[in-house]
Amino acid sequence: MLFSKIAVLDEHFDVREDLYVGVQGRTIDYIGKEKPEKDYGEVYDGADRLLMPGFVNAHAHSPMALMRGYGENMTLQHWLNDRIFPFEAKLTSEAVYWGTLLCMAESIRFGIVSTSDMYYFVEDMARAVADSGAKNNISRSITNFDGTPFDKLASADELKKAVRDLNGAADGRIRMEASLHAEYTSDEATARDLAAWTKEAGVRMHVHVSETRAEHEECKARHQGKTPVEYLADCGIFDVPAIAAHCVWIEGNDYAILREKGVTVATNPTSNLKLASGICDSARILKEGIPLAIGTDSVASNNSLNFLEEVKLLAMLAKTRAQDPTVMSPREALYAATRAGALAQGRTDCGLVKKGMRADLIVLPTDPVNMHPVHDQVNNIVYSASGSDVCLTMVDGRVLYKDGEYATIDVNETVRKTEEAARKILAQL
Repeated sequence: MLFSKIAVLDEHFDVREDLYVGVQGRTIDYIGKEKPEKDYGEVYDGADRLLMPGFVNAHAHSPMALMRGYGENMTLQHWLNDRIFPFEAKLTSEAVYWGTLLCMAESIRFGIVSTSDMYYFVEDMARAVADSGAKNNISRSITNFDGTPFDKLASADELKKAVRDLNGAADGRIRMEASLHAEYTSDEATARDLAAWTKEAGVRMHVHVSETRAEHEECKARHQGKTPVEYLADCGIFDVPAIAAHCVWIEGNDYAILREKGVTVATNPTSNLKLASGICDSARILKEGIPLAIGTDSVASNNSLNFLEEVKLLAMLAKTRAQDPTVMSPREALYAATRAGALAQGRTDCGLVKKGMRADLIVLPTDPVNMHPVHDQVNNIVYSASGSDVCLTMVDGRVLYKDGEYATIDVNETVRKTEEAARKILAQL
């Protein structure tokens, strides 16, 4: 495809007008002011349109689309124990497939090209992602409440099988990772053994960290004053590239550990607000030199995947927490939403509009009234645009969504199957 005379959010996150962008196969092959002689096939009229890197959702639980709106107005622990865990105990392979596919449809609609997912039934998740055409780093979440040795855990067997059989599937769009669900959902032996296995296997790690004050303080009480970050680091969890989701209540030495270990913090603005978990100090995280990406968390605690909403909230909450409107720029927020998430997934050739990078791209219209006047188009993207404005989503050079039409997903069937699966589970509760 050749994007013709289109505005582009370039690799420096500046907007450049009237460019030609040629996509060949999976990659961006040309960017320039002059129309290329090479034939790139379909020509996309870029008038009143802006091309930018697609969003990377750095923390999600996609199958939980089945539970959208099911548990409301509850604290995190009551939400988990009274609603989520009982529902999840009745999940089936079919339900997880359709729930994941519904989440991929919503993701694609809102310009999310890749997701870092933490859950189980990972084979069914991978099948749905493969069918959707999107990208996903899927981690099999490990919990251990009864002290079963790591090598005897069914979840560990599922993790090892997934890494062996699915890592690199769908032409590399699917990558498998390890996951310790959290400090409070397993014992120290499990954390240490998982960390050692993950390092040996050469895969990445995904873990919940200091989401709530209670989680944070109870960890310190259990482990001689160690914070979750300190505890997890001691266990070796951060000895591989890792995403630490939430990090709302990190403190003191936590920042130095995360920086030295190269851990990416995935902040989840909407979910943390909805569950009243708190506000992540994203501005300090950036100031400390820690990579910052953005996640939605599940739609059961969000309740949508409107990623531009997360970007706007990130920027505004950083300012509010610091009581300083200068602490986070729109460019920093957009970098967190795109390139930082791609790097957190180990996808070094993704997340930028640059020649030679993967063509994971989205298009926003610039002619709606909410996008005018234009004093600074980058400001408009972050503070004025809406996720529903996305009019094209491309992954690895393939258009998955354009002007209301999906190329890979039968949305009506997906909605119907998801509703059926949710009703079957509810009938058992």
